[in-house]
Amino acid sequence: MTLRIGVIFPQTTLGADRGAVRAYAQATEELGYTHLRAADHVLGADRAAHPGWTRAYDVDSTFHEPFVLFGHLAAITSLELATAVIILPQRQTALVAKQAAEVDLLTGGRFRLGIGVGWNHVEFEALGQDFDNRGRRYDEQITLLRRYWTERSITHHGEFETVTGAGIAPHPVQRPIPLWFGAGSAPAYRRIGRLGDGWFPQLAPGSAELEAAQRVISRGGGGGGRAPPPPRGGAGGPGARAAPPQAAKAPAWRDSGATHLAVNTTQPGITTVDQHIDALTRAAAALDLKPA
Repeated sequence: MTLRIGVIFPQTTLGADRGAVRAYAQATEELGYTHLRAADHVLGADRAAHPGWTRAYDVDSTFHEPFVLFGHLAAITSLELATAVIILPQRQTALVAKQAAEVDLLTGGRFRLGIGVGWNHVEFEALGQDFDNRGRRYDEQITLLRRYWTERSITHHGEFETVTGAGIAPHPVQRPIPLWFGAGSAPAYRRIGRLGDGWFPQLAPGSAELEAAQRVISRGGGGGGRAPPPPRGGAGGPGARAAPPQAAKAPAWRDSGATHLAVNTTQPGITTVDQHIDALTRAAAALDLKPA
């Protein structure tokens, strides 16, 4: 199985320089990477207003809005684009379906929608969503997304969502768009097996923990007639860093059944677009990528 090598867009270090965004994306394609992943945070917490805040991201952390970013990147590259991940329960389902369909259309079907339940209660509050019911709402949203992408008109009366005879147009190229899940718990693994097309593991390739997660996903896929997805990629962390010695882990991911791997250049000491591109260049050489 071919392992597709992509990159993780360095949200927090490229800043607001649109030229840097363009240069990074175009260098990614020119170096032979096949896809680009971008994370999602709408808001950051002000540490002064939230004493004891321990998360890495805060009000000063830069995050370009993924759907708008991808509309731009679709016009200047031919990369496959993926969110990793959109925090689905804090967003309106119909709007996510519409935005994702547009990105899929603009990329010619080169889009994966990575989704997650989220952890930032500050965002949920500001966006008018209940943090405590996000898991139950998430399951209902997944079903609705696929219906929006494949049906002309839908009617749905659920626990959280009501739609009466409505639909989106235009529809995406992929009907439905692949849904990939970010996950790190047994309940989430079962959800992947039941509902997912792919997932972003936060575990080491070939590890006992990854194998255990794969078993849970496989068992979760027993219902609904859906085959459980393979690991489908390595998330950030040591297995996907840009340093050439760590790029050697690509074969281990391939042996674990992964289909995609993303190089992460967000590391200490890498703060400019030129430094990011240099790291991508070294990783591409270590991975034996073929320039476009």
